[in-house]
Amino acid sequence: MEHISIKEIGQIIKQNRFWLGIIGLLDLLSILLLWLIDAQAFQVIAISVILFSLLVFVTAVLYLAKKERKRKKAFDEFLAVPDSYHEEQLFHDAENLQAEIRSFSQILHEQMDQCAQTKLQLNDYEEYVEAWAHEVKTPLALLTFMLDNHRDELSEDVVCKLDRINCQMQRYIDQMLYYARLKGARKDYRFESVDTETCVKEVLEDFTPLLEEQKIQVQLDIKENTLFTDKRGFAFMLGQFISNSIKYSKGKDKQLRISCIREHEKIILSVRDNGMGIKACDLPYVFEKGFTGDSGDRRKKATGMGLYLAKEMAHDLNVELDVSSDETAGGCEIKVYFPVVEE
Repeated sequence: MEHISIKEIGQIIKQNRFWLGIIGLLDLLSILLLWLIDAQAFQVIAISVILFSLLVFVTAVLYLAKKERKRKKAFDEFLAVPDSYHEEQLFHDAENLQAEIRSFSQILHEQMDQCAQTKLQLNDYEEYVEAWAHEVKTPLALLTFMLDNHRDELSEDVVCKLDRINCQMQRYIDQMLYYARLKGARKDYRFESVDTETCVKEVLEDFTPLLEEQKIQVQLDIKENTLFTDKRGFAFMLGQFISNSIKYSKGKDKQLRISCIREHEKIILSVRDNGMGIKACDLPYVFEKGFTGDSGDRRKKATGMGLYLAKEMAHDLNVELDVSSDETAGGCEIKVYFPVVEE
């Protein structure tokens, strides 16, 4: 027999306190009548009546507590597996609530059907976005190939503009693709040991045209060269940070510094620039969806999706993000805190 807790007994007594009061009043009335009839036997009979009443009440409380626990167990099993068998079991254990249970069961099944349909639609949407992204990358790859083969025939200014447009289109496609994946039901992350410096250089290579056009000097200081994470997810996050640094760069001596160190059982990857920086009033909101902040004319070109997607990816990869900026001196630093995983 399962142990019935004091809390459960207390709840039963609270629910039935009216009947406890009635029993108490009846006992008092009985004791009074006994005292009037036979004052000599009053004490013995009064104690017997009180003990008998308590015994009856305690027995009733234990019975109700056991019945309530059984009904709760049947309800939990029905919620876990809402099929006809568990529904009938719930009917049997809660006979006085059959109408409410039928109504609840109907609503629950309607919601489950709606959720299943929504999940199917989301899967279809995710598959469509992935197929679209791969299809549109084919002509982009062809354009990139043609541009590389005919660079000598075009002016330097035209080549720079085409490279910038190509890089932006690739980034927007990646954002759309990862947005669909982050919101989808299926996650295909592969956690493994990633060579930090190699991965950083691969991401930087994708931004080479924009970095050269903006004349941004890149500095690498990779002291911790191994991260345990999903390589594609990490590369996507890093790409969003670099893209922001390029977008909000200013001045003549433009710099971008990427470092990775181990500190206090954490591996910290830092992306720091000396660009426009972020206003203090905007810092708490930079990871919110659609937030562009007060960045002047460049705000018109911003979508507010890059850092939001990076934050969502960080959540999936179980890493922490932190952003800081010096509004007076300018510049912005984003830190990614990775857990240390011993192999």
